Amino acid sequence: MTFIEKGQKIDIDRIKETTRLSEAALIIKEKRDKELAAILRGEDERLLLVIGPCSSDNEDAVLEYAHRLSDLQQKVADKIFMVMRVYTAKPRTNGDGYKGLVHQPNVKAAPSLINGLKAVRNLHYRVITETGLTTADEMLYPSNLILVDDLVSYHAVGARSVEDQEHRFVASGLDAPVGMKNPTSGNMNILFNAIYAAQNKQTFLYHGQEVETSGNSLAHAILRGSINEYGKNIPNFYYENLLNDIQQYEEMGLEYPFIMIDTNHDNSGKCYLEQIRIVRQTLINRDWNEKIKKIVRGFMIESYLEDGRQNEPEVFGKSITDPCLGWDNTVRLVKEIYTTLSKNEK
Repeated sequence: MTFIEKGQKIDIDRIKETTRLSEAALIIKEKRDKELAAILRGEDERLLLVIGPCSSDNEDAVLEYAHRLSDLQQKVADKIFMVMRVYTAKPRTNGDGYKGLVHQPNVKAAPSLINGLKAVRNLHYRVITETGLTTADEMLYPSNLILVDDLVSYHAVGARSVEDQEHRFVASGLDAPVGMKNPTSGNMNILFNAIYAAQNKQTFLYHGQEVETSGNSLAHAILRGSINEYGKNIPNFYYENLLNDIQQYEEMGLEYPFIMIDTNHDNSGKCYLEQIRIVRQTLINRDWNEKIKKIVRGFMIESYLEDGRQNEPEVFGKSITDPCLGWDNTVRLVKEIYTTLSKNEK
């Protein structure tokens, strides 16, 4: 094998040194982490939203969004619990395109992984300490988790990683919830095998050491739709899909059945306004069936300051990857969810 060494050696401890949570911030984070775990176990009936930009491409815009989201969270806290998407690494099937903050901390400059690692940690740290929210990120590179293991409260394994054994095994050793997406093929056996692996003990090599995990009972399913052989989007949030997935949870004896609906990607065909319809339809399905209501208790929503997407970072707070709901539409959707949940309780 040929690897060309580039740049300085990374000192993770040094990067972490200036962005460790204070005792006060840690108390807030630990409280929210316990609340999140209770929701996933079914002990807390609030709805979970993992919500935020498709990719965290601009620190100022992400922090502006975080402050607004924190204010909104306070207004709906009795019915809805929000974890903010601070996604800093983006999968690229052919290697082209924006790969996230970790690769390119300045989208108008050349990639810089050293600076990218610093920017990733700093952004999670600032969101937590400046807004009181906790954060979610995609576990694209399991070896990089050591950089943010003390900051990130929710990890997602994407559609292109869910079949990878290292992702499954690392997920089994995390002390935080892991949402696992179905693959782009739509093969649900792959997803449920991944959840099974993550919920059970595993032994493997990690960072050059033999490790043993205890299993992660909070690993769960995220339904993101799929693509058929003709390249057409196949949503998988429909009523029958949900009943089949609940049955699979039961037959495999998995712990704490929990289903989150990814309202974008192949469920929406990346038509960002469709996220609103998908949420509405799922809330109706929950109201129609007690099993669905008990298990389908989360939405993953792509949302930013401005509607849609752009190819170049010209408009502040507008996605440069997948199209997102803008802030006004986000507020309306969250308030609609809150009103629907309140009505259904009467």
